[in-house]
Amino acid sequence: MTRTPAIHDAEPSVVVSHGADFFGQDRHALKEVAALAAWVTNSLPYNDRQAVAPLVAAMEHPESQTFPAATVGLVSEQLLKVARTRHLKPRASALARALADAAARAAADGEHWEWRIETAADGGLA
Repeated sequence: MTRTPAIHDAEPSVVVSHGADFFGQDRHALKEVAALAAWVTNSLPYNDRQAVAPLVAAMEHPESQTFPAATVGLVSEQLLKVARTRHLKPRASALARALADAAARAAADGEHWEWRIETAADGGLA
């Protein structure tokens, strides 16, 4: 009889600023954030897609970056629209809502919204 190990390798993740935990950060699996990019793109009319193009690019090709304070409010509104999409699965909707809340907190504070990529291969930070 074979057993599967109980300990799993850490998945690459995106750590966003202005999160809901004690340290003001949220951690989301990188593959879930990448899968959410298609929902963000398809939830908007074609003419409005330029407004969230930096967000979609960040989701599809993740790297550490900072979103300017001037655009974070718009990004928060668009993520909230995605979270309220009727056909979105509950887990993806919760992810969109958590990202929208973090972006809204950054916009309310007038600060930049930062994303940091963490992988297990390099011992933490990317």
